[in-house]
Amino acid sequence: MDFGVVERAAIPFVDFKLPPDGLQTRRTFESLTKAEKPEFYVGASKWGRREWIGKIFPQKTKEADFLTAYAKHFHSMELNAVFYSVPTPDIVCRFRQKVEASGNPDFLFFPKLSRTISHIKRLKDAEVPTEMFLESIRNLGGMLGPCFLQLGDNFGPKNFQVLAAYLKHLPKDLQFFCEIRHEEWFADAKNRQEYFNLLAEQNIGAVITDTGGRRDVLHMELTIPEVYIRFVANGDEYLGSDYTRIDDWIQRIKIWLDQGLKKVYFMINPVRDNYTPELCRYAIHEFNKVLGAEIPPVHFLSQDL
Repeated sequence: MDFGVVERAAIPFVDFKLPPDGLQTRRTFESLTKAEKPEFYVGASKWGRREWIGKIFPQKTKEADFLTAYAKHFHSMELNAVFYSVPTPDIVCRFRQKVEASGNPDFLFFPKLSRTISHIKRLKDAEVPTEMFLESIRNLGGMLGPCFLQLGDNFGPKNFQVLAAYLKHLPKDLQFFCEIRHEEWFADAKNRQEYFNLLAEQNIGAVITDTGGRRDVLHMELTIPEVYIRFVANGDEYLGSDYTRIDDWIQRIKIWLDQGLKKVYFMINPVRDNYTPELCRYAIHEFNKVLGAEIPPVHFLSQDL
């Protein structure tokens, strides 16, 4: 994930402290009570790299089998593979079948809508590719979790009416989240309020991205009682600080749970993907210990790792 990434030398100077909750978060929780059994999902944005072989993947695992191997350790993932082109039903069915081969029936995918829709069409006259995308993605069946729409860096508030028209026509039987990146959405209070009001009105969640170079997208606005967090880790010599950042998120999520948060999606998008297993293992352990989640732990092949 390149968005918001800073030079390595600049990382120690980034203030990674989580900001206060936004106005929309307070509005979302004002009439809610604590959920009896909230749901928790911790996963990654990729289903594997060769560096994972020997850590959590057995030796000689082929890349064609990475998804099956991933699903033996994790129960969710951010599906970025369908972003680059509108997937065919056959491709989506193969994703489902690879997870079925892992013996993990409770697995969930969180698909990112194709860039044909978000970046090329820019949501205009995008009915056909959207219909094709959703028709294909429904082949995940019970493994289909929320979908999310990621808009380009140059999709600013001047496109508000286009965005509003598009979101209003999304099917209501699926859950959607939306991620915006243009700085003017956050720099102007009116733009910010209109955007989050729109999401709340349409029952669409707001993706929160925690990345070093764009702290404005760490907006802390919940438009529904669910949160989708894209955590961009630093890794390498800053891996320890990533663990501290995860701890801070857990404490904020704990507060939100007391106010009525129902679902948490915590997707790790490291700059250095070889550290994904360690970060996921830590996050899952702490989610279970502090928040009472019951996420299956990540098992490393060696206890020394």
